[in-house]
Amino acid sequence: MRTSQQLKSDLLAINHKSYPAYKSLSGRYQFDSYCLSIDHVQGDPFAAPSKVHLEIDGKTAAFAPHLYDTTPKRIALQDYLTRRFGQELRRISKKAGGSGKSGVIYSSQCCQEILERSCCEICPATGALLFRLEIGFPANGRSINSPELIKILFDLLPDCVERSLFARRLPKQELLDVEALCEDQQFIRSELKRLHLSAFVGNGAILPRMSGVSQLPLKGAVAFESPKSMEVTLSLPHHGPLAGMGIPEGITLIVGGGFHGKSTLLNALEMGVYDHIAGDGREYVITEASAFKLRAEDSRYISSTDISLFINDLPGRRDTKSFSTQDASGSTSQAANVIEGIESGASLFLIDEDTSATNFMIRDQLMQRVISDQEEPITPFISRVRALYEYSGISSVIVAGSSGAYFHVADTILQMKEYKPYDITERAREAAADFPAIHTEGLTYALPTFSRCPKAGSGLTGFDRMKIKVLGKDSIQINKSSIDLRYLEQLADTEQLSALAYLLTCGAKHYFRSGRSLIQVVDLLEQQIEAKGLASLADSSYLPANLARPRRQEIFACLNRCRELTFSYSNAR
Repeated sequence: MRTSQQLKSDLLAINHKSYPAYKSLSGRYQFDSYCLSIDHVQGDPFAAPSKVHLEIDGKTAAFAPHLYDTTPKRIALQDYLTRRFGQELRRISKKAGGSGKSGVIYSSQCCQEILERSCCEICPATGALLFRLEIGFPANGRSINSPELIKILFDLLPDCVERSLFARRLPKQELLDVEALCEDQQFIRSELKRLHLSAFVGNGAILPRMSGVSQLPLKGAVAFESPKSMEVTLSLPHHGPLAGMGIPEGITLIVGGGFHGKSTLLNALEMGVYDHIAGDGREYVITEASAFKLRAEDSRYISSTDISLFINDLPGRRDTKSFSTQDASGSTSQAANVIEGIESGASLFLIDEDTSATNFMIRDQLMQRVISDQEEPITPFISRVRALYEYSGISSVIVAGSSGAYFHVADTILQMKEYKPYDITERAREAAADFPAIHTEGLTYALPTFSRCPKAGSGLTGFDRMKIKVLGKDSIQINKSSIDLRYLEQLADTEQLSALAYLLTCGAKHYFRSGRSLIQVVDLLEQQIEAKGLASLADSSYLPANLARPRRQEIFACLNRCRELTFSYSNAR
């Protein structure tokens, strides 16, 4: 390792030289309180910024071990430090001048959800801190401007590090508050299992968001208040008693007029699979962690998925036990989503009538009379929802606004009225008694064996260098292959899509072989993340700073939508 003074001397020696001379700086340099590593130097001032990382030993960072002695608390502390350091970096970004991306300093921009990210890592054993960031090395035209980089590395950046990455400079109460909120949130998650609840929504929660493009809480929104019949009071370790609505396991129906908050509640439950920062309004909206949002996805790719639980006897005798299509319909896509959700380990389905295929969700008595069951290949979800819970332990929360058929199968029925929930279970059941229930007799229930094995095509294996591009939260592109992820509504951050791209390329190189099932492949990928960190997914000379960990459910969903993956069944089927 070289010294910071050697770095300064080298910088002065290459001033005004051609930009590629910056590459000679790659290496590790010891500063007073941290080590700076220059991992990758950009090719020219207009290219993506250079990659660097900081290492601070545990004694210097000096964060109390109780702040990171569990995985959730470690992730919460990393999230807090990322936000603090990011604020400081935004203050100094572009304070050094030059052409192109000169002076740009970038780290992860955190969303309202608390996610594990590759940009910040705390060693559980030692408390050592690693932080990855990107810096645009300054230039005039394409000539090196080393005095401006000296200003960044020796004046601006050390000040940011001092202000945000050492425990002694951070407000002690803020650190304790981060720990306390995390412990309270984990306590609620543990209580969900003990009390057989699918979700908990604390009284006083602010569920509406500011806009379709902002996840900040809406100012002046109606605070959530549980119906008394569903109110549960939890004694949190730090907050103390907290009352809220406990949504029981089973089948829950959310009804009500348009614009009264049905979808708003469901959206909060969707994102309740993640912990949220203080002040978000949904800190105490906690959903079972494997909950999976189901919807129709016209034109999605499906490969060898057994959808026979819902669809049989298609025209042309198409095999629905190993169904494949390049262009799925609404009903076949939603059927595949259910089966793939079960394969991923989901124990709760979240469904909105507005984004579902009508013929997949319901088939009323009149339609059954006109078109016989023998002529209809679709067994609707309403005919399977009870069996999914009773035989497989998978609960459902369903938003409905136009059909009352689910009144007959629901265990709990909520009406949203002016953003307040009302328990109308008994009243709805009494009204439903005057109408015929959906016929479900004679249906057999058998889940697939889930032994599908992925095989990567040339789009994932035929290139020496993988080029990855993320298009917002809509899709990822690997070389020339695009994966449409726009309908995975529980993806909270574009950095999760970046991680999914690396998961795909890592899987193609190491795991999509030897007859491993999809479940085994995802297990191996998650084990690698647990053992070596998110950044280990990248097979390059430098580790990426812009990855956020996706859930197991989104990993399955991404692999299932990748057109460069084909699936076949193992002999164990």
